[in-house]
Amino acid sequence: MYWWTHPQFAVVNCLVVGAGSVAREYVDGIADANLQPVGVCDLDRDRATALAGQIDATAYTDLDAMLAAESAPLVVNLTSHGAHAPVTRTCLDAGRHVFSEKPLAVDAATAADLVALARDRGLALGCAPANPTGDVQRHARTLLADGRLGKVQFVTATANVGRVGAWHDRPDSFLRVGPLYDGGVYPLTLLVAWFGRVECVRRADALPLWPGGADPDESYTDAPHVEATLEFADGPTVALRASFYVDHRSREFYGLECHGDDGTLYLDDTGALAAEASAVTVRGGDREPTTAPHPAPRREQSRLEAVERLADSVRRDAPDRTTARRGAHVAAVCNAIEAAADGGGAVTVGSDAPAGARPKRVWEPESSTADRALHLPPVGFGCSRYRHGDYVTPALGAAVDAGYRLFDTAELYGNEWRLGDLLADGPDRDSLLLLGKPWRTNHGPGHLERACRGSLAELGADAFDCYALHWPGAWEYTAPLSELSKQPVAQQERLTFPTDANGEPARASHTLLETWQRMERLVDERLARTLGICNVTLPQLAAVVDEARIPPALVQVESNPYAPRHALVRWCHRHGIRVIAHSPLSAELREDPVVRSVADRHEITPTTALLAWQVQRGVVPIPTTTDPEHATANLAAARRRLDERAMTQLDGLVR
Repeated sequence: MYWWTHPQFAVVNCLVVGAGSVAREYVDGIADANLQPVGVCDLDRDRATALAGQIDATAYTDLDAMLAAESAPLVVNLTSHGAHAPVTRTCLDAGRHVFSEKPLAVDAATAADLVALARDRGLALGCAPANPTGDVQRHARTLLADGRLGKVQFVTATANVGRVGAWHDRPDSFLRVGPLYDGGVYPLTLLVAWFGRVECVRRADALPLWPGGADPDESYTDAPHVEATLEFADGPTVALRASFYVDHRSREFYGLECHGDDGTLYLDDTGALAAEASAVTVRGGDREPTTAPHPAPRREQSRLEAVERLADSVRRDAPDRTTARRGAHVAAVCNAIEAAADGGGAVTVGSDAPAGARPKRVWEPESSTADRALHLPPVGFGCSRYRHGDYVTPALGAAVDAGYRLFDTAELYGNEWRLGDLLADGPDRDSLLLLGKPWRTNHGPGHLERACRGSLAELGADAFDCYALHWPGAWEYTAPLSELSKQPVAQQERLTFPTDANGEPARASHTLLETWQRMERLVDERLARTLGICNVTLPQLAAVVDEARIPPALVQVESNPYAPRHALVRWCHRHGIRVIAHSPLSAELREDPVVRSVADRHEITPTTALLAWQVQRGVVPIPTTTDPEHATANLAAARRRLDERAMTQLDGLVR
């Protein structure tokens, strides 16, 4: 057998062909992977021996000899650009699955033949780059897919590979194939994964630009600087530049900017292996651009991950060829660009490129209401009134652009119409999670449904993802509360805080369970997908869960290290109920010596430390702010992780 133990954890033996600098990057961390290199082949014996010694494998200088001696099922082809195709063919002919560095081939017909050979022999074939699976690239794809930009009609993309001799000790392989096949493949691979097939190259130009004083070898490419306009079959027009002349240290390296009818998205590096917080910028409407931080911990993607995914398809006896098909199409695009540059006219692109994957929806509207699970992002945006009666409107637009997709709204906040205006030209409804809340004066028969429908009308939505009782106790009905923020403050107070003759709250007789039954009817009417409850004690919550036909999917309470609500959070988690923390920050907490010491040790702000503490304990904070920069920073806080000591310290602040 080529592998052993349970298939899920099986170690796949593999062979490495090519022992240059990129091979060292691939084998870094090999000890933690379910891959075991047993042979290394390189024409340079010293390089083969050095790499083989590093990973405890046998060194070879002849590929045929290694294939004859070793039965490993998978070959990792890390040779020079021009050698990729012949090495891959030799290994496929030998019945081995192959993962190849990019490009799969520099000739489209050869690339297509390799894919066909792998298919006919039932073998897996994959190739780099694997950038569509990178954290920051997937984040950018999510922002594109949710409709925030409207229809994307134009994209600019660069691959300024730069002066290769400045960053590689053996530049000849790069200079022979040109910047398209070495650098242009990064934006092209990403765009094909996002938008599908390139239909034609409208026009292209190749310029013989070399650095002053350079003496290019006759074997070097005739096109060290290429610019082309591409037309996607079901997507945008793309202006692409790939260059050996433009310095890789210039302001634009591998940047990509998508221009839509309603905004733009900028990704600063299409080939990035790590998700930097500032890597994606979004501009919506007439607002200034804002950073859209990736809502996950920063991690360095290993080059080996793509090989592991291919090996996993081999383990499952479902050999994958998706990335190879995409690589073949990218090769066809590069060939067409060269042909267009030579001929001066448009060139049609062949190849059966895989279509871009359908964006994953958060909630399909036609899905059954029996599915009550809520999949929440790590941080939401609180739309409540801010200090001194101010509203969060200045930060709402930035929050939408930055990537917030959970919005906590309520009748009491009076600004649902403001959010509705923003979302009218914003992300697709299916990508949003709208949490609404009726006010305490509207718990009675008829009033609850009227409040729900009124809020939905202001938001421009058909249904809430979750509709939650703002408070368990009911007060006397006053009047409809539509567009409350437009009323004078005194009128707002009169409508929302009715009092009796003694100046106490004028309470209504509706019990919590009676009100909950009315809430359940809102789900029956498809005005809400799930229900929630806010500001409850644990006994109140338990009573509702015991009696409810539709139990709460969400609980929202004030929670922070001073009042963590540990018992309630643990109870909710045991019962599959998500917990949202309102009021997760305060000036006193941010100045607390323990909080500041945790923040200083992790080199973050106290605000980030407090939000990261919530995320790490499985609670979703919904900070509120009027400052666009603070909104972006709060979203980025979800990416940070605190050590165990910090979590214990913050847990210990309970009062």
